[in-house]
Amino acid sequence: MTDENLPSSPESPELLQPTRMLDFQTDNIRALVNKRGWRQQSRQEDAARAVYEFCREEILFGYNSDADDMPASRVLAEGVGHCNTKATLLMALLRSVGIPCRLHAFTIHKNLQRGALTPFVYFMAPREIIHTWAEAKLGNQWVVLEGLILDSGYLEAVQHRFTHCAHPFLGYAVATADLQKPRVEWTGGDTFIQRDGIARELGIYKSPDEFYAKQGTNLCGIKGWLYRNYFYKRLNENISNIRGGFNQMANHDQQCSH
Repeated sequence: MTDENLPSSPESPELLQPTRMLDFQTDNIRALVNKRGWRQQSRQEDAARAVYEFCREEILFGYNSDADDMPASRVLAEGVGHCNTKATLLMALLRSVGIPCRLHAFTIHKNLQRGALTPFVYFMAPREIIHTWAEAKLGNQWVVLEGLILDSGYLEAVQHRFTHCAHPFLGYAVATADLQKPRVEWTGGDTFIQRDGIARELGIYKSPDEFYAKQGTNLCGIKGWLYRNYFYKRLNENISNIRGGFNQMANHDQQCSH
Protein backbone atom coordinates (compact mmCIF):
# COMPACT_ATOMS: atom_id res chain seq x y z
CA MET A 1 0.00 0.00 0.00
CA THR A 2 1.26 3.48 -0.85
CA ASP A 3 1.08 6.62 1.24
CA GLU A 4 -0.68 8.68 -1.44
CA ASN A 5 -3.80 9.17 0.68
CA LEU A 6 -1.97 9.70 3.95
CA PRO A 7 0.09 12.90 3.78
CA SER A 8 1.80 13.88 7.00
CA SER A 9 0.87 16.71 9.34
CA PRO A 10 -0.06 19.54 8.88
CA GLU A 11 -1.70 18.31 5.65
CA SER A 12 -3.39 15.54 7.67
CA PRO A 13 -4.16 17.01 11.10
CA GLU A 14 -6.25 13.90 11.84
CA LEU A 15 -2.96 12.06 12.41
CA LEU A 16 -2.65 14.15 15.59
CA GLN A 17 -6.27 14.12 16.76
CA PRO A 18 -7.83 12.12 19.61
CA THR A 19 -10.37 9.42 18.80
CA ARG A 20 -12.49 7.10 20.92
CA MET A 21 -9.56 4.69 21.14
CA LEU A 22 -6.78 7.29 21.10
CA ASP A 23 -8.28 9.06 24.10
CA PHE A 24 -5.20 10.95 25.26
CA GLN A 25 -7.33 13.68 26.82
CA THR A 26 -8.42 11.35 29.64
CA ASP A 27 -7.19 12.08 33.16
CA ASN A 28 -4.81 9.13 33.50
CA ILE A 29 -3.03 9.76 30.20
CA ARG A 30 -2.76 13.50 30.80
CA ALA A 31 -1.39 12.87 34.28
CA LEU A 32 1.21 10.44 32.94
CA VAL A 33 2.39 12.78 30.18
CA ASN A 34 2.61 15.71 32.58
CA LYS A 35 4.45 13.71 35.23
CA ARG A 36 7.04 12.43 32.75
CA GLY A 37 7.52 15.82 31.11
CA TRP A 38 7.35 14.36 27.63
CA ARG A 39 5.94 17.53 26.09
CA GLN A 40 8.93 19.47 27.37
CA GLN A 41 11.47 17.41 25.39
CA SER A 42 13.53 19.65 23.12
CA ARG A 43 13.40 17.20 20.20
CA GLN A 44 10.54 15.10 18.84
CA GLU A 45 12.83 12.08 18.64
CA ASP A 46 13.61 12.33 22.35
CA ALA A 47 9.90 12.44 23.18
CA ALA A 48 9.20 9.51 20.85
CA ARG A 49 11.99 7.50 22.45
CA ALA A 50 10.70 8.16 25.97
CA VAL A 51 7.16 7.15 25.00
CA TYR A 52 8.38 4.04 23.16
CA GLU A 53 10.52 2.87 26.06
CA PHE A 54 7.66 3.46 28.51
CA CYS A 55 5.29 1.35 26.43
CA ARG A 56 7.88 -1.37 25.97
CA GLU A 57 9.15 -1.69 29.54
CA GLU A 58 6.46 -0.33 31.85
CA ILE A 59 3.46 -1.80 30.04
CA LEU A 60 4.30 -5.47 30.40
CA PHE A 61 3.56 -7.96 27.67
CA GLY A 62 0.26 -9.61 28.50
CA TYR A 63 -3.37 -10.01 27.54
CA ASN A 64 -5.97 -7.36 28.27
CA SER A 65 -9.40 -7.93 29.72
CA ASP A 66 -11.29 -6.90 26.59
CA ALA A 67 -11.11 -6.93 22.80
CA ASP A 68 -8.43 -5.28 20.70
CA ASP A 69 -10.49 -2.11 20.20
CA MET A 70 -10.31 -1.05 23.85
CA PRO A 71 -9.22 2.59 24.34
CA ALA A 72 -5.69 3.58 25.25
CA SER A 73 -6.70 4.85 28.70
CA ARG A 74 -7.88 1.36 29.65
CA VAL A 75 -4.69 -0.23 28.35
CA LEU A 76 -2.71 2.18 30.51
CA ALA A 77 -4.91 1.45 33.54
CA GLU A 78 -4.40 -2.32 33.15
CA GLY A 79 -0.63 -1.93 32.77
CA VAL A 80 -0.30 -4.79 30.27
CA GLY A 81 -0.71 -5.13 26.54
CA HIS A 82 0.04 -7.09 23.40
CA CYS A 83 0.73 -6.02 19.82
CA ASN A 84 -2.64 -4.41 19.16
CA THR A 85 -3.32 -2.76 22.51
CA LYS A 86 0.26 -1.54 22.91
CA ALA A 87 0.05 -0.01 19.42
CA THR A 88 -3.08 1.86 20.50
CA LEU A 89 -1.47 3.18 23.67
CA LEU A 90 1.70 4.17 21.84
CA MET A 91 -0.30 6.09 19.25
CA ALA A 92 -2.28 7.93 21.92
CA LEU A 93 0.89 8.95 23.74
CA LEU A 94 2.64 10.00 20.53
CA ARG A 95 -0.27 12.21 19.51
CA SER A 96 -0.44 13.65 23.01
CA VAL A 97 3.10 15.04 22.55
CA GLY A 98 2.45 16.26 18.99
CA ILE A 99 3.95 13.41 16.96
CA PRO A 100 1.84 12.29 13.96
CA CYS A 101 1.25 8.55 13.79
CA ARG A 102 -0.74 5.95 11.91
CA LEU A 103 -1.62 2.26 12.17
CA HIS A 104 -0.31 -0.49 9.89
CA ALA A 105 -2.33 -3.71 9.99
CA PHE A 106 -1.60 -7.32 9.09
CA THR A 107 -2.42 -10.86 10.01
CA ILE A 108 0.15 -13.16 11.58
CA HIS A 109 0.39 -16.95 11.54
CA LYS A 110 -0.90 -18.26 14.84
CA ASN A 111 2.14 -20.52 15.37
CA LEU A 112 3.97 -17.32 16.33
CA GLN A 113 1.89 -17.50 19.52
CA ARG A 114 2.66 -21.14 20.34
CA GLY A 115 3.95 -21.22 23.90
CA ALA A 116 2.62 -17.77 24.79
CA LEU A 117 -0.95 -19.03 24.49
CA THR A 118 -2.18 -21.87 26.64
CA PRO A 119 -2.74 -25.08 24.63
CA PHE A 120 -6.55 -24.83 24.56
CA VAL A 121 -6.60 -21.17 23.55
CA TYR A 122 -3.99 -21.90 20.88
CA PHE A 123 -6.19 -24.72 19.53
CA MET A 124 -9.21 -22.38 19.38
CA ALA A 125 -7.34 -19.48 17.76
CA PRO A 126 -7.80 -18.90 14.01
CA ARG A 127 -4.94 -19.77 11.68
CA GLU A 128 -4.31 -16.05 11.13
CA ILE A 129 -4.55 -13.46 13.91
CA ILE A 130 -4.92 -9.69 13.55
CA HIS A 131 -1.64 -7.88 14.16
CA THR A 132 -0.94 -4.14 14.15
CA TRP A 133 1.93 -1.79 14.73
CA ALA A 134 2.24 1.97 15.05
CA GLU A 135 4.28 4.12 12.69
CA ALA A 136 5.50 7.55 13.84
CA LYS A 137 6.38 10.49 11.60
CA LEU A 138 9.81 11.68 12.75
CA GLY A 139 11.28 14.33 10.50
CA ASN A 140 10.62 13.22 6.94
CA GLN A 141 10.44 9.50 7.71
CA TRP A 142 7.85 7.04 8.91
CA VAL A 143 9.38 4.86 11.63
CA VAL A 144 7.94 1.42 12.41
CA LEU A 145 7.69 0.80 16.17
CA GLU A 146 6.71 -2.85 16.49
CA GLY A 147 9.57 -3.80 18.83
CA LEU A 148 7.75 -2.53 21.93
CA ILE A 149 5.48 -5.59 22.20
CA LEU A 150 7.66 -7.62 24.58
CA ASP A 151 9.12 -6.13 27.75
CA SER A 152 12.77 -7.00 28.30
CA GLY A 153 12.00 -9.29 31.25
CA TYR A 154 9.81 -11.52 29.13
CA LEU A 155 12.09 -11.40 26.08
CA GLU A 156 15.17 -12.23 28.14
CA ALA A 157 13.37 -15.22 29.65
CA VAL A 158 12.66 -16.57 26.15
CA GLN A 159 16.23 -15.83 25.03
CA HIS A 160 17.60 -17.68 28.05
CA ARG A 161 15.35 -20.66 27.40
CA PHE A 162 16.62 -20.91 23.81
CA THR A 163 20.22 -19.77 24.29
CA HIS A 164 21.58 -22.11 21.63
CA CYS A 165 19.06 -21.27 18.90
CA ALA A 166 21.10 -20.23 15.86
CA HIS A 167 18.25 -20.11 13.35
CA PRO A 168 15.14 -17.99 12.79
CA PHE A 169 12.85 -18.23 15.80
CA LEU A 170 9.06 -18.51 15.72
CA GLY A 171 7.01 -18.92 18.88
CA TYR A 172 6.35 -17.44 22.33
CA ALA A 173 5.10 -14.22 20.63
CA VAL A 174 8.44 -13.85 18.83
CA ALA A 175 9.18 -14.05 15.11
CA THR A 176 12.69 -12.91 14.28
CA ALA A 177 15.76 -13.97 12.34
CA ASP A 178 17.99 -13.59 15.40
CA LEU A 179 16.49 -14.32 18.80
CA GLN A 180 19.53 -13.12 20.72
CA LYS A 181 19.79 -9.82 18.84
CA PRO A 182 16.32 -8.72 17.72
CA ARG A 183 15.74 -5.13 16.58
CA VAL A 184 13.84 -3.91 19.62
CA GLU A 185 16.06 -1.22 21.15
CA TRP A 186 15.40 2.42 20.26
CA THR A 187 17.76 3.68 17.55
CA GLY A 188 15.55 6.25 15.87
CA GLY A 189 14.82 3.67 13.15
CA ASP A 190 12.46 0.76 12.69
CA THR A 191 12.05 -1.83 15.44
CA PHE A 192 10.59 -5.32 15.06
CA ILE A 193 9.90 -8.45 17.11
CA GLN A 194 7.06 -10.25 15.25
CA ARG A 195 7.44 -9.11 11.64
CA ASP A 196 8.76 -12.46 10.42
CA GLY A 197 5.45 -14.09 11.33
CA ILE A 198 3.31 -11.88 9.06
CA ALA A 199 0.84 -13.70 6.80
CA ARG A 200 -1.03 -10.89 5.01
CA GLU A 201 -1.07 -7.09 4.91
CA LEU A 202 -4.36 -5.35 5.72
CA GLY A 203 -3.34 -1.76 4.98
CA ILE A 204 -2.52 1.57 6.59
CA TYR A 205 -5.09 3.46 8.65
CA LYS A 206 -5.28 6.90 10.20
CA SER A 207 -6.45 5.45 13.51
CA PRO A 208 -7.12 2.07 15.11
CA ASP A 209 -10.80 3.06 15.27
CA GLU A 210 -10.89 3.18 11.47
CA PHE A 211 -9.20 -0.21 11.18
CA TYR A 212 -11.36 -2.12 13.69
CA ALA A 213 -14.55 -0.57 12.31
CA LYS A 214 -13.63 -2.14 8.98
CA GLN A 215 -11.98 -5.41 9.99
CA GLY A 216 -13.45 -6.27 13.38
CA THR A 217 -11.39 -7.76 16.20
CA ASN A 218 -9.86 -11.13 17.02
CA LEU A 219 -12.61 -11.79 19.57
CA CYS A 220 -16.29 -12.31 18.81
CA GLY A 221 -19.21 -14.49 19.83
CA ILE A 222 -18.71 -17.23 22.39
CA LYS A 223 -14.91 -17.10 22.00
CA GLY A 224 -14.95 -13.43 22.95
CA TRP A 225 -17.13 -14.12 25.99
CA LEU A 226 -14.84 -16.94 27.13
CA TYR A 227 -11.78 -14.75 26.65
CA ARG A 228 -13.13 -11.81 28.64
CA ASN A 229 -14.47 -13.96 31.46
CA TYR A 230 -11.83 -16.67 31.73
CA PHE A 231 -9.07 -17.08 29.17
CA TYR A 232 -7.21 -13.80 29.52
CA LYS A 233 -6.47 -14.50 33.18
CA ARG A 234 -5.05 -17.93 32.36
CA LEU A 235 -3.00 -16.45 29.53
CA ASN A 236 -1.48 -13.88 31.86
CA GLU A 237 -0.64 -16.59 34.36
CA ASN A 238 1.17 -18.41 31.57
CA ILE A 239 3.07 -15.27 30.54
CA SER A 240 4.02 -14.64 34.17
CA ASN A 241 5.38 -18.17 34.45
CA ILE A 242 7.45 -17.73 31.29
CA ARG A 243 8.79 -14.39 32.50
CA GLY A 244 9.72 -16.05 35.78
CA GLY A 245 11.40 -18.97 34.05
CA PHE A 246 9.13 -21.64 35.56
CA ASN A 247 7.07 -22.76 32.59
CA GLN A 248 8.52 -25.78 30.80
CA MET A 249 8.07 -26.65 27.14
CA ALA A 250 7.83 -30.22 25.89
CA ASN A 251 10.07 -29.73 22.88
CA HIS A 252 12.25 -26.61 22.72
CA ASP A 253 13.46 -27.34 19.20
CA GLN A 254 9.95 -26.85 17.76
CA GLN A 255 10.32 -23.08 18.02
CA CYS A 256 13.74 -22.83 16.39
CA SER A 257 13.57 -23.50 12.66
CA HIS A 258 15.64 -23.00 9.55
